[in-house]
Amino acid sequence: MTQHKPNSAFALATSLPVWAWRNRPELWLLGGIFLAGLLLLAFGHIAEEVLEGDATKFDQTVLLALRNPADPADPLGPPWLEEAARDVTALGSYSVLGIIFIAVLAFLLMTQRRAAALWVAMAVGGGVLLSNVLKHAFDRPRPDLVAHAARVFTPSFPSGHATLSAVTFLTLGALLASMQTSRRLKVFFLGVAIALTVAVGVTRIYLGVHYPTDVLAGWCVGAGWAAICWTVFHWLQQRGRIEPAANDALSEGDLTNGR
Repeated sequence: MTQHKPNSAFALATSLPVWAWRNRPELWLLGGIFLAGLLLLAFGHIAEEVLEGDATKFDQTVLLALRNPADPADPLGPPWLEEAARDVTALGSYSVLGIIFIAVLAFLLMTQRRAAALWVAMAVGGGVLLSNVLKHAFDRPRPDLVAHAARVFTPSFPSGHATLSAVTFLTLGALLASMQTSRRLKVFFLGVAIALTVAVGVTRIYLGVHYPTDVLAGWCVGAGWAAICWTVFHWLQQRGRIEPAANDALSEGDLTNGR
């Protein structure tokens, strides 16, 4: 029988132990580009479905499933759940993300990580610009099938809350994970970042201010942008352009002050 040889790139990637990935920056580069490409391809597919109107039935079905059949203006669940959804959805607002962003920048500057601070500023700032450009390019109206349970001011597609929470939380989560040597802590920070991103997006649908495809598209483009930025970060860090995680400036400062 003729044996089919597996794809050499896939075979190489799956056969390498974890430590090999740490010592092969080109693999991180290829992996990051591949992930970003998949996410942006998914965004393009969702955008095409929205523009052609093929996503309308799916959007309407999901929105109505989260509403009281007797009163579409009433989200399912007790009143406290709707109020909690407003609290959670605020985590993806400009105000809350702005506070987190400024606090992280201040921390990085105080610990002498100026290059990392510049990278975070460019990553988040670029995500904000990308979100607004896409919103006004598609100019999709907000859902009118159900009453909005929160105030809105911009076009619907893609969801700005979903996009910016993905950009900010995933970028900062990956940054915090890179500063840890414990695998459990790395998983913890990335898990929290993903959970916050998902929670913000789900509440936008629950509150009726976004179609499900708005949120899905926001997650894809936001995570894709974060993957691109993180790939650049890792590439620059390997070349000494960004401070390596091992050189903890805060610890060095504390040791200096303690002498």
